[in-house]
Amino acid sequence: MNNLSVYRITFIAVLGGFLFGLNMAGISGAVTSVQEAFSLSDGGIGLIVSMLTIGCLFGALLSGNLADRFGRRNLFLAIAVLFVVSSLGCALANDPAVLMVFRFLAGLAVGADSVIGPMYISEIAPAEKRGRLVSFQQFAITIGILVAYMFDFFLLGRSEDWRWMLAVPALFGMLFLIGACFSLPESPRWKRGCALSGDGEKVSYWELFRGKTGRVVLIGTLLAAFQQITGINAVINYAPIIFEHTGVGGGVALLQSCLVGLINFLATIVALWLVDTKGRKTLLLWGAAGMILSLGYLTGSFLLDGPELGVLVALLVYIACFAASFAPVMWVVTSEIFPDRIRARALSLSTCVSWICTFLTVQFSPAILNSLGGAVLFSIFGIFALLAFFFVKCWIPETKGKTLEQIEQEMGL
Repeated sequence: MNNLSVYRITFIAVLGGFLFGLNMAGISGAVTSVQEAFSLSDGGIGLIVSMLTIGCLFGALLSGNLADRFGRRNLFLAIAVLFVVSSLGCALANDPAVLMVFRFLAGLAVGADSVIGPMYISEIAPAEKRGRLVSFQQFAITIGILVAYMFDFFLLGRSEDWRWMLAVPALFGMLFLIGACFSLPESPRWKRGCALSGDGEKVSYWELFRGKTGRVVLIGTLLAAFQQITGINAVINYAPIIFEHTGVGGGVALLQSCLVGLINFLATIVALWLVDTKGRKTLLLWGAAGMILSLGYLTGSFLLDGPELGVLVALLVYIACFAASFAPVMWVVTSEIFPDRIRARALSLSTCVSWICTFLTVQFSPAILNSLGGAVLFSIFGIFALLAFFFVKCWIPETKGKTLEQIEQEMGL
């Protein structure tokens, strides 16, 4: 497969990541309108927002088995259909329960794509470009987040603006469906596995917890958990509300959220540039260090009523450090360290745990922010960032420039 074909296929595959970002951040500008439209409490709106992550959990858990049984391409097609149906359902919902159901369906699509996207790209990519190509998945997510913020800003103030905000993914979902249907080939590694075993090698989930395989799966799963419990989705989903707690409200808060999306996008370009040269572990360590410092400042700023500009700058530094490290590199490392035979199931498990952490973060952040304050919320995230730094330093191997077979051999699998 030539370079042009690899990049073309990667572009189509990461359209799922773009829709991932649209769905994750698109609710941000709609939170206040939805809460007012349905007279919801903080817990109620938190449940609607976090319902997507519950769907993500199940989507991630089921996708490994489905990818092994039916193939990567067929799963992409199903994901694209779910993106379209769920977006239209959310936009037309006239009851909070209905909105929750379609948010859950959107989550199934996002969760499945979070597994299949990096896995598929890692299986088609040459070793020397694998880090960058897998990182395009996260790059597409950041573009989706930025585009969601921009749509939210321009739609804010229209009659029933939240419906238009939640309808945006349907348009791009159709483009993804068309591209996947006509231009996305099956993974050669999956086809080779089918040829060797007849119908795809059967892997028991219990095997993921035993011996050396269990150790590798544990490392990947903990890395996936740390990516989320350091607070990124609380900031992405509730950025306007966080800014309102500093005294900035309405359109200004949403405009600052667009800036968050822009920094997220730009910092991911840094990761694309460095992941195959400086290496995965170096980026993770520097990113964790930057998050620790910025979260420490945010804790102190909310505790001592620091300046609004300082909070904005610290949030942007936090976003930049995360986007240049844990955001893309987690997907790269987990798709690399799991061997071919268990990759789908192991990625399904680790990503499922990641979504559990995301759910807990998104569900409880509004209550913590409103009842205990920003200082408590950001101090919790800061402690997890510190733990993540030491975990990476002690346990994460460097995998840049190595074939998947070399990585498997070096890890004793």
